[in-house]
This record gives sequence, structure tokens and C-alpha cells, in this order.
Amino acid sequence: MVEMLASLGQALYVWDLGSDTLQWSAGADHVLGVRDRDRIDTGRRFAELVAPATAVSRFDMVARSGTAAPGSKVAFCVEYGFFPEGPSGASVWLEDSGRWLAGADGRPVRVSGIVRVVTARHEREQDLTFRSRFDPLTGEMNRARLAEVVEEGLETAHKYRSSIGFLLAAIDNLAVINNAYGFDVADDVIAAVARRLRSRLRGGDAIGRFSGNKFGILIHNCSAEDLDVAARRLIEAMRSDVVHTKAGPVAVTISLGGVVAPRHARSTPEIFLRAQETLDAAKLRRRGAFVAYVPSVEREGQRRANALITDEIVGALNQRRVSLAFQPIVATTSRDVAFLEALMRVRGADGTLLDGAQVVPVAERLGLVRLIDHRVLELALAELAERPEVRLSINVSPSSTLDREWCDLLSAGLRRAPEMGRRLIVEITESAAIRDVDATRAFVTRVRDLGCLAAIDDFGAGYTSFRNLRELAVDMVKIDGGFVARMQASRDDRAFVETLVRLARQMDLKAVAEWVQDEATAAALAEIGCDYLQGSLFGMPQERAAPAVHGAA
Repeated sequence: MVEMLASLGQALYVWDLGSDTLQWSAGADHVLGVRDRDRIDTGRRFAELVAPATAVSRFDMVARSGTAAPGSKVAFCVEYGFFPEGPSGASVWLEDSGRWLAGADGRPVRVSGIVRVVTARHEREQDLTFRSRFDPLTGEMNRARLAEVVEEGLETAHKYRSSIGFLLAAIDNLAVINNAYGFDVADDVIAAVARRLRSRLRGGDAIGRFSGNKFGILIHNCSAEDLDVAARRLIEAMRSDVVHTKAGPVAVTISLGGVVAPRHARSTPEIFLRAQETLDAAKLRRRGAFVAYVPSVEREGQRRANALITDEIVGALNQRRVSLAFQPIVATTSRDVAFLEALMRVRGADGTLLDGAQVVPVAERLGLVRLIDHRVLELALAELAERPEVRLSINVSPSSTLDREWCDLLSAGLRRAPEMGRRLIVEITESAAIRDVDATRAFVTRVRDLGCLAAIDDFGAGYTSFRNLRELAVDMVKIDGGFVARMQASRDDRAFVETLVRLARQMDLKAVAEWVQDEATAAALAEIGCDYLQGSLFGMPQERAAPAVHGAA
């Protein structure tokens, strides 16, 4: 049994506290790595080999544990560092567990226990602990630990009526470095930037890796002027010299945003939010810029308005208060309704009706627009199923063109009634189409494979080239209403619309003119050969669809 314990890296002992003698099982010296067994034959000598930095040792657990009922046995378990060859040698980690016996006065008189070497386990646990609080690449705090430190700093600032500064620094064009040199060189840059930023901080200030290319920096006792000085110092530190990597020297700049708290932010999430806002503003200026947060009545008002609209959107989605309004698109020559554009409406809890122009921009910024697109598609498919005489067009946001779930929802809806696909037109804005031509082309292909038509909305507002338009393989273009509405007043706008219509006809695409408000404009569009017209002249959006002529689209 003793030999088996020794082979497993464990050793038994009995420690008599009165005489301070330690009796060990056979092979204990080999288990512990001690050359001279005399060095562990007493409690005192053994304690001399325990690492001084160890928070709690066996002696602490037993000799300083207080009292217990006479004759009772008290269990303990402790882990500590141990130097088999003395403090100058290498250390191991021991797990020491057992029971001590209480004497007549209740104090420990004898200890029986077992020690085992747990160095590998201890190192794994230490590594996991480190990774839970620090970034492995840079060695600096990770975001979770940084948030804790900022929270502590904010509490101190509140308590002593002082202030802290928080800077959010982003490495400019890290994606370019990734593409040019590879991820390993980009990692070299991130680590080097962390070291250089750390070297420019005052003692007591803190830095952590906020996200991929961003670092958060906490500055104690910091005024607005101090924040500006610190930011300029960090920007100059990066500009002053290149970063040396395995691929050679790389020039690196950083942009920063910052906020002073609690003056301009009352909580850690608010500090992070405002630092991110100012960093975004700095990036819009130029690389290597710094912007400090300054309160803005207009911005705060917009934020409150956004919050209200967000609540309305979420509530409307949950309570089924999203609906459709339908505006007719007519054939230019016959004025018969060819199809209807289904436009999203959100009815507030108080009955207020919000249209897409009010809702969509906020929903896009807050990541809610795909939920809206899903609901609009569900409603449109239900309308097509209920009314087989209706043709509809629906708008899809840029994010939904990259959303596989939207296409899956469309596919599932058409699987039950494939003929509905021939009565559905999916509109994509021109700006979204040219943002990622390859992704848009793939989306159009999926839509058309399901039997639907695809259209480019707001055509002319962007910069779609002839080649891109041909590659997108859409069926229809809807000419931006801003040009159509000015046709009668501007020769340039009329010529531009004529060019767009001629281009569409040349590519065998149907052309729709938006914002047609008067007969003169309608006549001019008919003269140049535009296929369809849409606008107040032919009807405003209504919440119930009018019949549409089959086959006109």
C-alpha cells in the first residue's frame, strides 16, 4: 500500500506537535524530491522548505486553527509551494490533507495526513485563473477584469469626489495589416502596441484589452485637461517609432476616444458607451485623432428618442403591432394597377402610427431591423396566400441580404404555395447592392431561384456601374424619387431620368418611377418609355391592399 502511494506521488505522515517530530511513510523523500530525509523529520525543518509566498501552510491550518472538543478530530486541506532543495532550488506544489487530534485543552496535539505533488494541476489552475482575468496575447487585463477595475475606480471617485478618465484606443487599419502580412504579424503588432501604451502610463493607471484591436485605459485623478494630455502622449508614442515584427518594421497609429467620469458618465457601461462614441467620431476625422466626450443636448435628445422608438419596435414585434400599408404601382400606358408595394407600419402602444422612415434607421443602428424584415415577410406571404389576385413588392434591409434565415423563411413560405413566388418582388436599395456586390448577387440568385423577381430600389442615388448592374441580374429598377419629382423644374434631372430609363430598356429591365405627383411628370415619363409609375398621383399607402392585375409585372 505504501509503495503504491509513493508510485502515485503521495506520502503519509504523522506529526506530533509536542515533540515536533514528523514520521513519514517509506519513499516520502523521493515523493517530495528531498535528498536528505533529515530535512523533513520535524515540523520546524519542514516549514523552512515551504515557499514564503504561500498564503496558508499546514502550520497555519493546524497550529493556528483554534480549539475543538477534547478528543475530536478536525479535518483540513491546504495547498502550498515547497522547495525540496531549499529556497534557491526549484519548487513543487503540494496538496496536504488530513485530521488533527484535539488534546485535553482542545488544542491540536497530533496530526495524521497525506501529501501529494500537484504541480501540474496547480499550473493548469493558475493558467485558467490567468486566462479568466488577463489577455494571453498581451498579458494585460481582459475586458471583464478591466470592467471590474473601472468600476472600482468609479466607486473611489464617487467616494472622494474626484474623477477618473477612460480612454479607448484602437489600432488603425489592423485589417490591412492582417491582409498584408498575416494574423501572426498582426498579433505581434497588438502585443507591441500594448507594451508601448503600458510604458507611457503613470504608476497606478491601468490598461486592458477591450476587444480585438482596442485597449481600454483607466487614468486616476484625471481632469478633462489631463485626459487630453494623456491621449496626445499615447498618440505620439505610437507615431514616434515603427513596430518591429517578424515581417519587418510596420508603421502603426492609434485613434482614441475618451470620457471623464463621473462628470460625464455615471456607470461603467455608460463610460464604455461614451468612449466608443467618441472613438467612432475620432475615426471619422482621420487616423491618429482623439475626441473627448462633450455633452450635447441634441445628441442626448436623439438618444432618448431612439430609446423610445426602440421600446416601440420591441413592443410592437412582441404584441403583433407591425402591419403593412400598400401603395399601388401602375402601368404607365393603361394606368392599371400592376402590383403593390407593401410598406411597413408600426403602431405604438398609444395608437400612434410610425412609418418606415421613422423606424428603419433606428432599427438598423440597434440591430433590430432583421426582426422587422422577418415580420414584414411573414405578413406579405400571408397577404399573398389570402388574396391570389394580389402582386406585392417588399423592401429588404442590407443586413437581411446577408441573413440566411430570411431566405429560409421565404423558402418555407413558398414551399406550401410555390405560385406565390411569381407574385412577389424583393427590393434592395442601390446603396446596399453596391456595398457588397458579390453578396448581393448571391442573395438575388437565391430569391430568383425561388421564383421571385428582384428589384433595385432608389436607383440613381448610388453609383452602380453598368457592369455591376449586369452582374446583379435583377429584373427591375426603381428610379429614385428625388430625381423624378424635379423633372419638370430641372433639365438636368429630366436628362438623368431619361438616361436611367434608356439604360434599363437597353438591359431588358423594367423601370419604375417613384414620387410621381402630377400629370405633367407622368406624361413625360410615358414619353421616354418608363414602364411603371408610383406616387401620390395614383394613391397613397393604404392599410388594406387593392386588387392588382395579374401578369403586369
